[in-house]
Amino acid sequence: MGQGHPALLLSLSLLLLSSATADDGSAILKLANSITPLPSDWSTKSPTGFCSWRGIKCDSSNTRVTSISLSKLSLSGTLPPEISTLSELQSLTFQDNQLSGAIPSLANLTNLQTILLNTNNFTSISPGFLQGLTSLQTLSVGGNVNLSPWQLTADLAQCASLTTLTANECNLFGSIPDVFESLPSLQNLRLSYNNFTGALPPSFANSGIQNLWLNNQQNGLTGSIEVIGSMTQLAQVWLHKNEFTGPIPDLTECKSIFDLQLRDNQLSGIVPASLVSLPKLVNVSLSNNKFQGPVPQFPPSVTKVDNNVGNNKYCAPPGVSCDAQVMAMLEIAGGFGYPSILSDGWDDNNACGWAFVTCDADKKNVVTVNLAKQHFPGRISPSFAKLASLKNLYLNDNNLTGSIPDSLTKLPELVTFDVSNNNLSGKIPNFPATVKFITKPGNPFWGTEVETGGGTTTSSDVGPTKISGGMIAGIIAAAVIFIAVLSFVLYKYKKRPRKYEKKVERDSGKAFFNNGITGGGGYNKVSIELNSQSSVDDSGKNIFEEGNVSLPIEYSVETRLAGTFGYLAPEYAATGRVTTKVDVYAFGVVLMEIITGRKTLDDTMPDDLVPWFRRILMNKENIPKAIDESLNPDEETLATIYTVSELAGHCTAREPNQRPDMGHAVNVLAPLVEQWRPASQQDQSFDVDHGTSLSETLRRWQTEEGASMVSDDASFSQTQSSVPSMPSRFANTFTSPDFR
Repeated sequence: MGQGHPALLLSLSLLLLSSATADDGSAILKLANSITPLPSDWSTKSPTGFCSWRGIKCDSSNTRVTSISLSKLSLSGTLPPEISTLSELQSLTFQDNQLSGAIPSLANLTNLQTILLNTNNFTSISPGFLQGLTSLQTLSVGGNVNLSPWQLTADLAQCASLTTLTANECNLFGSIPDVFESLPSLQNLRLSYNNFTGALPPSFANSGIQNLWLNNQQNGLTGSIEVIGSMTQLAQVWLHKNEFTGPIPDLTECKSIFDLQLRDNQLSGIVPASLVSLPKLVNVSLSNNKFQGPVPQFPPSVTKVDNNVGNNKYCAPPGVSCDAQVMAMLEIAGGFGYPSILSDGWDDNNACGWAFVTCDADKKNVVTVNLAKQHFPGRISPSFAKLASLKNLYLNDNNLTGSIPDSLTKLPELVTFDVSNNNLSGKIPNFPATVKFITKPGNPFWGTEVETGGGTTTSSDVGPTKISGGMIAGIIAAAVIFIAVLSFVLYKYKKRPRKYEKKVERDSGKAFFNNGITGGGGYNKVSIELNSQSSVDDSGKNIFEEGNVSLPIEYSVETRLAGTFGYLAPEYAATGRVTTKVDVYAFGVVLMEIITGRKTLDDTMPDDLVPWFRRILMNKENIPKAIDESLNPDEETLATIYTVSELAGHCTAREPNQRPDMGHAVNVLAPLVEQWRPASQQDQSFDVDHGTSLSETLRRWQTEEGASMVSDDASFSQTQSSVPSMPSRFANTFTSPDFR
């Protein structure tokens, strides 16, 4: 037996070698029968000697294919799926041919480094095309104009070695996947002439991308280009012919940029000095945007400048300064992120002719700036103090955060300053007694320190920060107000028996309801499936039924909401971590669920709730079609639903800096509570006295419950006396670990 082992091993080795050779040979033979014209030394009958065929390279054993290179041969036909069996394949290049059909899946070819399939007539891409290509360095599929619309998926993150991705003009659509933190070697990204939409992915930040081509999207990428300011390796940047908005960011750290194409967008604001002074800049285009301020003056080293005025709103030619008041107003607009409504109307060198601005009788000095009710985000600029003749400043009913610059207290002519219904915080400025300084309603964090990252509101707002009692109370107040609002909507349709089939997944699809929900008590963990049905009892209330428990729908909806906000408040108290923009997004999702009767994620629907509902909001006429049938709103209620729908849309904006703070939700919903007076006083399921105002109700709740849940915050108790602690029915909900 001992003598037989070497022979046996040799036989097995030859068998395995023969099998491997046959496998690769079979795949090459399939390829030979799939393309035309056939290269002169290829065969369609036998794969014998395939390693010596034109364009084929094998490993040192001449058994395994490592490269197939058949570019620019006017080949037609298809690529067979058997190519995916060439496990040692390192390079696959068929560019500049006329191949059609599907690009086969190359998933899990872990040795594959180069794929060049650009400029062909392929019609589809197999699912999972990029999965497991861990060694892939170069991928080029651009110029395949016949491809069916397809998306670049998160599978791209598996290509961790990728240095070049070329996928221009190949019918890509959807958003650019936010996976670039997983692609540390990526240097060249070319996705031009497709139909990408949405914003630039945040993971572009600090990437090593040098050449970025995203120009000429069919409908246009949107949002800010702020992220390119942190892409320090950039050399060539083509973002032209999109729908980008906002200013050019500070490019001080982008010292390698030599070619910057920004024309044909909706960019606004003052062209920053950091762009003009880029040391390697040679080619730049800025035309057909909404830029303001003086025309930028580039040095002679910039040999090609496309800066035709077009839609730009420049106020002075190169080398000439704009009027001082004009520059002050533009700096003020910068605090709000240069909103397009201001860039559209502020387009000459005399601020006295601008929208939202009133001047004195001589039309020389700005005396009133009225920017109320514009939904502006951002901060109040200290440049208001440069308007020495300013008498009236109205910034109420916006989404402004941060503090009021102390320099505004020194405006000599100021008479009225209204910042009510915002989300301001920080030190309370000391204005002279002659100034009518209006801060209420709104501004629930007034007098507290809420760190938001500085500057205009950005995605950096989401993260660790100081926490105050005002923050907790603000969240709770929003919950209370919305519950009160919802009580009226439910009242309007409670006499209509409808099926109510909503499911909220919490704790493996179940929620724990307080067995003594109206009287406090402890949680007995009565499990209730939230996809149960409703019925109507003798009193006309909608009853939520499951197992041995029957609850009015008003209670079940209330407890959803209470659980959501109870989770947020213990999270704040326990960790001291504020993620306001994320929490506002979650609040917006809750609003959408209530309005539509849909779950956030539903495999039976073609699209998730948020993107679907945001598309609905693009046309107000579509909203009634999206409302939960059981609401059956009359004209008055429908008007309210429009308002709440709009709020939900703002809360779920893609970019965190476009979302309001929770205080804004309070400001929007509070007036709705004030104006509602149900005809019947029998429905007291929410402990809301419909005969009193919201503020009076809140104060009553606070009095009944005794000391505020945040009474240890002295500054809050002094400045926020109208914000209540929770009623007794909420006490357990907002402290129970069951909702964490």
